[in-house]
Amino acid sequence: MTETTLAPPQTSPGTIPGLRGIAADWASDQRAFKHVSWGKAMMWIFLLSDTFIFSCFLLSYMTARMSTTVPWPNPSEVFALNLGGKHIPLILIAIMTFILISSSGTMAMAVNFGYRRDRLKTAALMLATAAFGATFVGMQAFEWTKLIMEGVRPWGNPWGAPQFGACFFMITGFHGTHVTIGVIFLIAVARKVWRGDFDVERRGFFTSRRGYYEIVEIMGLYWHFVDLVWVFIFAFFYLW
Repeated sequence: MTETTLAPPQTSPGTIPGLRGIAADWASDQRAFKHVSWGKAMMWIFLLSDTFIFSCFLLSYMTARMSTTVPWPNPSEVFALNLGGKHIPLILIAIMTFILISSSGTMAMAVNFGYRRDRLKTAALMLATAAFGATFVGMQAFEWTKLIMEGVRPWGNPWGAPQFGACFFMITGFHGTHVTIGVIFLIAVARKVWRGDFDVERRGFFTSRRGYYEIVEIMGLYWHFVDLVWVFIFAFFYLW
């Protein structure tokens, strides 16, 4: 006959009196991350902080636009291109948006194949995502060059409210920096996946446990966030 050892009942932090109760109540927050990896939790915290920064930028832009007494430049005219003798508004921005949203699809498929440990398809799709991102950044550089040649500066522009240039360069530049960093990390992680670093547990930058493809999912979280932010920028800056 075996003896059964009863575990002592766990006390809820809220029922512990005094300073010990306060300390237990604060320490109980760490249980929220018990089943979440450190890397994924840190990425969520980073994305939350980045959300506040982009929100502040967009709120500042809306405040500047609604408070200025000088007419705001018309986005349909400022961001238009002349193609074949025709004036096409927002054509470049529409293509950029399509490319970035398409990159979310390839990134989602990369995460899916990463969970299946199909490293060749995962790496190929991550490189495709990086190519979409690099194309987006290149088109954004073209857009910046075009506007600078037309006289847009952070302190003024030929069409109206001088705050337009500062808002444009600040918001799109900050977002473009995020895309550029994402492209660099996508290429670095894709190279590791392609070589099979996660299968042989090769030590190095971003290489962790054997068969541990979670870094692909973490990259997916970052990339989808960058795409989502662009949707808000597109709606508030180019369509308003």
